[in-house]
Amino acid sequence: MRGVLNELQPIVAEDELQDALEKVLCDFYEEPVTVTQWHRRVSDYSSSHLIEEIDVRVAGQSELKLIFKDLSRNALLAGANGNKLPFGDDALREIEAYRQVLRHSQLGTATFYGAHVDETMERYWLFLERLAPVHLWQMGEFAVWERVAAWLAHTHMTLANCATLRGQTSAHLLRHDSNFYHQWIRRAQEFVRYRDKSIDKSATRAIDFIADDYDWVVQRLLTLPLTVIHGEFFASNVLLDQSETEAPRVCPVDWEMAAYGPGLMDLAALTSGNWTREQRDAMTNSYYFALPAQLRERWDFAKFQTDFDCCRLHQAVQFLGWSRDWSAPPEHAQDWLDEALAAATRLRL
Repeated sequence: MRGVLNELQPIVAEDELQDALEKVLCDFYEEPVTVTQWHRRVSDYSSSHLIEEIDVRVAGQSELKLIFKDLSRNALLAGANGNKLPFGDDALREIEAYRQVLRHSQLGTATFYGAHVDETMERYWLFLERLAPVHLWQMGEFAVWERVAAWLAHTHMTLANCATLRGQTSAHLLRHDSNFYHQWIRRAQEFVRYRDKSIDKSATRAIDFIADDYDWVVQRLLTLPLTVIHGEFFASNVLLDQSETEAPRVCPVDWEMAAYGPGLMDLAALTSGNWTREQRDAMTNSYYFALPAQLRERWDFAKFQTDFDCCRLHQAVQFLGWSRDWSAPPEHAQDWLDEALAAATRLRL
């Protein structure tokens, strides 16, 4: 088993990868498949795991543009290993999100061509459609963000009604339950206390203040309706395909933290960042008014806003509790303790 990568270079042998790819495509097309030509290259968008872009020619089929994501432990990039959560690390989670949930949902997410899983060899290989890499954060037109918020509401309603939530649940998706929420606030307290170098220990006092009433927040979160959520629905994880229709196809990627949880957790991620209050309210309104009328009748807007603030508070707590020595990447960097305090103030904790 190889160690954590220090350079972006392929680690899977060509013959092994081609053999796995042909088997995956045979299952996808439900007929024998022969790969006649293919070209692979490491993607510039590799983040925690090694990602390759593969161009494939298959006899009798048009050229395919694929993403090969190696979710195996030996394909973790340098520095990513230390940031994996001990209670959240599951190489099968993203594969199962596509295999059991997304490929049946018709939501426009990347086509799932298949996966090659060999647990004895610790191999977890995912093959997906490759889209043009236009990220949501690159879109300057604010109306696009509002449309994505409305799409997210529709997605959550669709996934809440899928077969997975009706009993065919995947053991690999995270559960946003009481234990999950309480682990995060304990980690946040521990890590903030470790990092707090101020003379008056103001940061420690702030996180302890939030923790004192966090049981109320957890109980509120546990009352929210469950759906399948992305878990990290930040703009850097959302691709837009504008090539076919006037309305862009919304395609979230990197479902490594997929979970059963409140949909508002994804909305909290989408609306995080340096938005004005008016802009954040506009995205929140787009989400709320895209929900079915019968749901909005039971979930009035004032209650919805309070629930949303609970999710925003928990998102800040997660960033504070992610790792003792870890700092958020630039696109997510902000004062998360300040964000947590602001949410706690709105909630009158």
